[in-house]
Amino acid sequence: MALPWVRLDTAMPDNPKVLHLLESHKEGMAAAFVWICSIAYAGKHGTDGFLSRSVLSRCNGKAIHARLLVEHQFWKDEGVGWTIHDYNEFQESTAETQARSERARNAALKRWGKEMP
Repeated sequence: MALPWVRLDTAMPDNPKVLHLLESHKEGMAAAFVWICSIAYAGKHGTDGFLSRSVLSRCNGKAIHARLLVEHQFWKDEGVGWTIHDYNEFQESTAETQARSERARNAALKRWGKEMP
């Protein structure tokens, strides 16, 4: 189930890991943007932080960006794709999203006096 939004820590722009990525390579800023896009992609598509190799371009990325994100531990290389480091620490999982949606649906049905299927 897709998330309508994702969480970003307000300290992210001056996190030492982010700053090191930005300063380490001429493509560092672009790689940081790809990382943000990858979080949004994973949230939108309910992948729980997994990105198949085929979606790299949909996250505005190129091979150099993926390499930098792995080197700087924003992503973990899984062979067939990548997982976003600590994704589930900051984002709601697909199961959590589905459970929250079901609770809200049941509460609405109860509120409006409708039978639950």
